[in-house]
Amino acid sequence: MPKLKTNKAAKKRFKITAKGKILKPRTGRRHLLTDKVSREKRKLRRWEAVSETDRKTLLRLLPYG
Repeated sequence: MPKLKTNKAAKKRFKITAKGKILKPRTGRRHLLTDKVSREKRKLRRWEAVSETDRKTLLRLLPYG
């Protein structure tokens, strides 16, 4: 069976944890940051888990996790 190609765009945007969860950075950190409170911006630094509906698609893009 041939090797599978990893999608490079997905590789740069998502991380797979040791337990198999897929994490993505939170949205809302690019611009309009002056309107946000420090607490809100601090929470946006964290990564969040991808929903189960998107997980199957991402596992196909990241075959070697």
